[in-house]
Amino acid sequence: MFKIGDFSKLSKISIRMLRHYDEIGLLTPSHTNKTNGYRYYSADQLSTTNRIHALKDMGFGLYSIKEILTEYNDKESLIKYLNIHHSQVKEQLEDTQKKLLKIETTIKRIGGNDIMKNYDVTIKNFAPKYMMTLRRVIPTYQDEGMLWHQAFLETKDQNVQIEPPKYSKTVFYDTGYKEDYVDVEVQVAVSGKYKDTEHVKFKTVPSVTAATAIVNGNFNQVADACEAIGNWISDNNYDVDGPMFNIYHVSPGNDSNPDNWVTEVCFPVKKK
Repeated sequence: MFKIGDFSKLSKISIRMLRHYDEIGLLTPSHTNKTNGYRYYSADQLSTTNRIHALKDMGFGLYSIKEILTEYNDKESLIKYLNIHHSQVKEQLEDTQKKLLKIETTIKRIGGNDIMKNYDVTIKNFAPKYMMTLRRVIPTYQDEGMLWHQAFLETKDQNVQIEPPKYSKTVFYDTGYKEDYVDVEVQVAVSGKYKDTEHVKFKTVPSVTAATAIVNGNFNQVADACEAIGNWISDNNYDVDGPMFNIYHVSPGNDSNPDNWVTEVCFPVKKK
């Protein structure tokens, strides 16, 4: 079972929306403590949250999603819903093209023409690292690049040496998933000692044990990796033990082709 904050991170759904989904009967917690009202979710509900994400991205409203989920395993009914919506959005303007693409992709997956990638989850022990860090609240996750730019700009006079091989990561500190104004810290391992600047801090990041999965390609696969890690944590008697982080083995900073990106999605864990 996951507390609502941990489940929010794994599912990429804010705590506020999880409560709303409970109120309208779209996604009900597996267990609610009658004494304190705390909500708890199970790992198998992550599949439902991924379906909700996919259907929302296609433009379906929450009450429509609630209806569709009751027939989600009925191939013909699901394709019927998707084809009807496909006809509707086809008449809309350019900003609906992304929704059309998601619908077509989903139909292909249902037909067996596209197989979702499997993720091998492993436990790793990460040693302490001396790192250049910068933590700020940024408008959206897509604005992470501004932190990297600021970090190197503020330290350019110190000739900071990146430790080879390059080890860079981003830590996400919010208690639950948020769409905007997110608390993010970028970190990169460095050789030598340097002075802190107005926003950049040099520090030794302590060791951590984490459940990890590798994502090859675009960042839009991270949700699937989170689902795989969440199931693994539940099946292997672990608890989430700290903010998630991504390690960028091949990032947009050194390769502009998303197909070549390699990201390691990590959730700190401890044995129950």
